[in-house]
Parts: sequence; C-alpha cells; structure tokens
Amino acid sequence: MSAPAETVLVERYRSFLPVPNDADIVTLYEGDTPLVRLHTVSDPSRSIEVYAKCEGLNPTGSFKDRGMTVAVTMAASEGSHAIICASTGNTSASAAAYAARGGLSAFVVIPEGKIALGKLAQAMMHGARVIQIEGNFDTGMSIVKDMAETVPVTLVNSVNPYRLHGQKTAAFEIIDALGRAPDYHFLPVGNAGNISAYWMGYTEYRDAGVVSERPVMVGCQASGAAPFLRGHPVDEPETIATAIRIGRPQSWALANQAQEESRGWFRESSDEDILTAQKVLAEREGIFCEPASAVCIAGLIAELECRTIPSGATIVCTLTGHGLKDPDTAIAQSQQPVKVPPDPTAVRGVILEEIN
Repeated sequence: MSAPAETVLVERYRSFLPVPNDADIVTLYEGDTPLVRLHTVSDPSRSIEVYAKCEGLNPTGSFKDRGMTVAVTMAASEGSHAIICASTGNTSASAAAYAARGGLSAFVVIPEGKIALGKLAQAMMHGARVIQIEGNFDTGMSIVKDMAETVPVTLVNSVNPYRLHGQKTAAFEIIDALGRAPDYHFLPVGNAGNISAYWMGYTEYRDAGVVSERPVMVGCQASGAAPFLRGHPVDEPETIATAIRIGRPQSWALANQAQEESRGWFRESSDEDILTAQKVLAEREGIFCEPASAVCIAGLIAELECRTIPSGATIVCTLTGHGLKDPDTAIAQSQQPVKVPPDPTAVRGVILEEIN
C-alpha cells in the first residue's frame, strides 16, 4: 500500500515542481520538518520571535533530502542508472540513501580526512562507492563536474537545478506554518545552494499570491571559510563546521542575487562562537544540531546584540543538519562522564553535588 499523496513532499507541492505526472517518486518521506520557537534567543522585551526550521529531522538527517528526492526522481525518470556528487558529508549521505531507494548506483567523492564520521558511515552503509581524494571539496567538485560530462552518471550536487527546486519547499513550509513570510531568514552558507533555493521558494509563493512579502536573507559563514565576506574564493577554507568548509561556492551568483534582492547581507562567525551557539541550542533548547547549522544562530545572536534587528521582527533560522552527523565534535566540547563505583551512595553523591 502506498502512502497518502499529502505525505510525499513532491506530491504536496507538485504544482511548484518540474516533476512529470507519470514519474515514479523516489521518496523517504522527507520534509514537513518542525518550526520550533527558540525561547533562549527570542527577545520578548522587544517582541522579537525566533524560530528554528529543524531540517536535521529529515530522513538522512539534513536538508539535502528535499533536493535529493527531486534530483534522484528526475535522474531515474530520464533513464539514468547512476548518480555522482562531491561532498563534505551531507550530500553524500543523502545521495547514497536516495540512490538505494531508487535502485540506482551512487558514487561520492569526498576530501580525505575532512568529513565527519557520522556522514561517512551513512554513505558507506547505503552502499555508495566512496572515493577519497587528496584536496578539499572544491577540488572534488571540479572532478565530479568533469565526470558528469565524460561518463554515464548524473550529477546531483546543487548545480543540478532539480536540487534547488526540492530545497525551495522548506520556504513553502515556513510560510504555511507562520501564515506569512518571516521578516528575516538566517541560514548557513557553504556551497550557497540553500540560500538560493529558499529565495526561489519565497519568490514563487509571492508570485502565486500566497504572500505579499519576502524576508531579508542573511547568509552566515564561518570565518575560516567565508568567500562572500572576502569578496573572492578562499583557496584553503578551514573551520570546525565541516559542512560549510567550502571556498568556491557553486551557487555564488544566485546567492548574491538573493542577498541583493532581499536587501540582506552576509556575516561571519568564529569557530568558538559557532560551538557556543551549538551548546546553547543543545543545553537550553533541547535541539542538537551540527556545527554548520549553529553558524546561523551565532550570527543571529551577534546581530541581536548589535540591535540591527528591529523590534517586532519574526526571524527564522534554518538548522541544516542533525548533531549526530558529527559526534566527535560534540563529545570533545561536552562534560565527560563521571566514573564512580557501582553503588547507590557514589551515584547519590554525584547527583547531590550537581544539584546543590
């Protein structure tokens, strides 16, 4: 028995997506992720409401699933038998899973030693052929673009326009949940496909008459991988936020268009501030996101402290991936377990010391 059409992302927003009616949808029931009010970051004294779009609750733990359902559906519909991507981790995990679901082969090119273990494990378990290269994501991107031209594989990085069509559905969901567009939207920027996709979604809903306004878009980058802040590509990007460790964004022009048309801006945060924001969300909101997601929270906190956001604003932050994607970074900054003898007195002592 198939699932109801309204539970399938492509079916729910089919009128906005370039998917043929007779296509077999490759889906893991992605989308419909929660929009959670952040009590810690919201500022009631200034009537500022902050919400997190928790994309880490997609099937493979990141926003990539929205784009991958459309990209892999279209690859299969057009007769492709294999897909390929370069990845800092989340794209490879999603591509591998959706290829497995759709009966396609998957090849993923990753920078050696530059990918979080949770993401690597996903790609391997889903049966992708993992190819490690010396160099960074940008090197891998160049290689897979060449492969898509010379061997029979479909490229499913965000340069594939179907990816952005899938990812724009998150903007639809935000408007559907709020009943309006937010005033500001903060989100991480690595390869810059997501900020481009959200802007596409907000624009299409406005053009369809669903809303009359679009948000100001604020793209957040890590200081060590901030080409939009530098005004040029970064040859050796470096940051703890591996998912956005990208120096040559493939959607540069589209992201700039989103920033300019929305009258938004780009901002950067240090690794220290990113990890602090990650801890704030985990310890005070109960939301565990990966470091790359937390960059937009770090950016928003800084903007609120500078009072660049006016009173009365409604703000959405996209948390792009789940914290379990990068367990090593989480464990390294957390309080380590306490070892005690196996008796109630010892355990009671630890508890009383903590609560007193």
